[in-house]
Amino acid sequence: MSVITVAGGGSGYTPGILLTALKFKKEFPISEVRLYDIDHERNADMGIIMNYLFEKNHEQIKLVVTEDPQVAFTGCDFVFSQIRVGGMKMREKDEKIPMKYGLVGQETCGVGGFSYGMRSMKGFLKLVGFIEKYAPDCWILNYTNPETIIAESVRRQFPKIKIVNACDMTIGIEELLEESFGYDRNNFICQYYGLNHFGWYREIYDVSRGKDILPEIIEKIKTQGFKLDGMDPSWAHTYGVMADMVREFFPQYLPNNYLQYYLYQDRAMEKEDPNYTRANEIMDGRLKKIKDTVAKIKENRDLETIDYESESHGQYIVQIAISILHNQNGRFMLIVPNKGAIPNLRQDAVVEVPCYVNARGIEPISLRYDIPDLHKGLMEAQVASEKLLVDAFFEHSYQKALEAFTLNQTVPNATVAKKALNDLIEANGDYWVELN
Repeated sequence: MSVITVAGGGSGYTPGILLTALKFKKEFPISEVRLYDIDHERNADMGIIMNYLFEKNHEQIKLVVTEDPQVAFTGCDFVFSQIRVGGMKMREKDEKIPMKYGLVGQETCGVGGFSYGMRSMKGFLKLVGFIEKYAPDCWILNYTNPETIIAESVRRQFPKIKIVNACDMTIGIEELLEESFGYDRNNFICQYYGLNHFGWYREIYDVSRGKDILPEIIEKIKTQGFKLDGMDPSWAHTYGVMADMVREFFPQYLPNNYLQYYLYQDRAMEKEDPNYTRANEIMDGRLKKIKDTVAKIKENRDLETIDYESESHGQYIVQIAISILHNQNGRFMLIVPNKGAIPNLRQDAVVEVPCYVNARGIEPISLRYDIPDLHKGLMEAQVASEKLLVDAFFEHSYQKALEAFTLNQTVPNATVAKKALNDLIEANGDYWVELN
C-alpha cells in the first residue's frame, strides 16, 4: 500500500489525478493521500472535495490536508507535484505583460514562460529540499511547469534526487488523432523528439497494422483536418493552427501544437484579448467550479451535479508510478538530460524523448539518427536561452536573464526583451530571486 502526497494539492487537477489512481487500485493500492499546499484556503477546499469523493466511492483511504512539509512528506512513497507558484494571479501577469510589447502571452512559452520559470525554480527547489529531508527515497512525479527549466534546475542542485518529469501533451495529441481519424493510440509506438512543448513526431508505428502510419496521418490532416466540434475554443484554435503547420508549411513531421507560439506568433495571437486571457478563463471556470463544489458539499445540495471524474491528465502520471512500482518497463515520453538520446544535439540539453520506466528509474531510448537542421537549430537556440535563464537564477544575474530573454525564440530584438524583462521583474517581486 502506497502513501501519496500531492504537492499543489489545491489544484483543480487534483480530483482527476486521484480518481484515476482509484481506477488502478489493484496495481496501485493506496492507503493514504496527503494534500500539501502553501495556500491554506485552496488546500482546505480541495480537502472537502476529495473527502466527499472518497466517501461517495466508498474508499477507505486516509486523507491528510496539511501545509506542514514534515507531515506531508515523511514516509511517503510518491509525490505528485503540480505546484503553481504565484497562482493564477501571477499567470495572468505572465500572459498580459508580454502583450504590451506585441509578444506572445502564454504561461509556459515565450517570456511569460520564462517569468513563470523563475518563480517555479524558486518554489520547486524549496519543495525538493523538503522532500530530500523528509522522504529521500520517494519518487517525485513532476507535472510542474515549465518542465525543461524545472528539470535543468533540479539536475544542478539535486543531481541524485529520484524524479520523473512528465508532460501529458503528447497524450493529448495522440487522443486527438484517435478522435479525429479512428485510431487506437494503445497500438502506437511513437518516435518523438524535442524539448517540452517544443517537439515533433517522426514516426507513429501502428502494431495492429505493422507499419508507420505517420504519412497517412499527415495526409488526413491535410485533407480532412481535425475534429474540433465541441472542443474548448482555445484548444480548437490551437489545434487548427497545428493543422495549418502541417498543411501549409512543414508536412514532413507532426509538430507539437505549442510550436505555434514560436513559429506562428501572429496566428497564435489572433484570438487573444489582452484584457481577458486564458488565466481569466480559468479563474472564471475551473477555480469558480471548486468554490461552487465546496458550497454544494457544505450545504448538502445539488450533489448530483458534482462531476469530477478521472482523466487522461491523471492516468499518465499514475501509469508511470505503476511502472516504477511493478518494474513494468512502460514506455513514456519524458523530459531527461540528452546524453546522446538525440545524437546531433548538445549533450547537456534537457530533451523530451521516449523512455522506459522501471524500478530503477528512467532509461531514455536513443533515437540513433540525426534530427533535421531546422529542428536542431530551433532547439539549440531554445536550449541555450533556457540554460541562460537557469544561470540567471543560480547566479542572480540580470545580464544572464537579459541574454535569455533576448535569445528566446518569441522575442524579435533586445530592446523589447529588456522592456519585458524589467516589467516582469517588477511584477514578480519576491517571487523571483534578486537579480544584480
